[in-house]
Amino acid sequence: MMRQINTDKVTDLVEKLCIEANCNLTDDIYTCLKDCGKKEKSVLGKSILNTLVENADIARRGTDPICQDTGMTVVFVTMGQDVHIEGGFLEDAINEGVRRGYEKGYLRKSVVKDPLDRVNTKDNTPAIIHYELVPGDKFHITVAPKGFGSENMSRLIMLKPSQGLPGIKDFVINTISEAGANPCPPIIVGIGIGGTMERAAYLSKKALLRPVNEKNSRPDLAELEAELLDSINALGIGPAGFGGTTTALSVSILTNATHIAGLPVSVNIGCHATRHAEGDL
Repeated sequence: MMRQINTDKVTDLVEKLCIEANCNLTDDIYTCLKDCGKKEKSVLGKSILNTLVENADIARRGTDPICQDTGMTVVFVTMGQDVHIEGGFLEDAINEGVRRGYEKGYLRKSVVKDPLDRVNTKDNTPAIIHYELVPGDKFHITVAPKGFGSENMSRLIMLKPSQGLPGIKDFVINTISEAGANPCPPIIVGIGIGGTMERAAYLSKKALLRPVNEKNSRPDLAELEAELLDSINALGIGPAGFGGTTTALSVSILTNATHIAGLPVSVNIGCHATRHAEGDL
């Protein structure tokens, strides 16, 4: 039996999540920033981490944006095949929710209609929407506004299979090293390995949604994540790029089956306020 969901409910949820994501730092990142502030060896780095925590407190109390760059809205939709959307087109409903959320929340509108003529749409639409179809009647939405200080420093490479794990490690470390202070560290590093070019990029962005205090379910990937996190923090970039031992809060890896002749690798960098909020209908 099909479960009916009206588009009005979708719009209302997206509106709410846009404001929540931009104003409320997730508990896992907030706690990690506080813990890193206690461990940071640089006096300046410690001060910056404490300031980021204070900023998050102010944003949450006043329902103010954590950052002035309230991002391009990325929406992940997980939808059961037994769900029927009624009342309109799902994508229109999502974009209407973004439009209302950015207006009601006094969030900066940063989207241009065309990458060449650069005319602002003035409502932060259209959103980037990813759909995942699953069995059952689940309907879950995650809104993840992505600022472009970090997005601009993200990278993708098509490695040869023979380059293997050493090639992956070198690419990740070089990407973070070249990014330096630009993505507003301490950062969260999402890595997608495998699939095709576009699949690897999608996985690297989706990887940013995993809580920073949650280990990878695959022991080999958990070990690789820990190794990369140590190597990244050893770069000494530090909070806000002023030096220190906290360059990244976490590394998260997702993988996909791929072709015998390929090894796509994507690194998507999230800033210290890697924002996302989620809800169900």
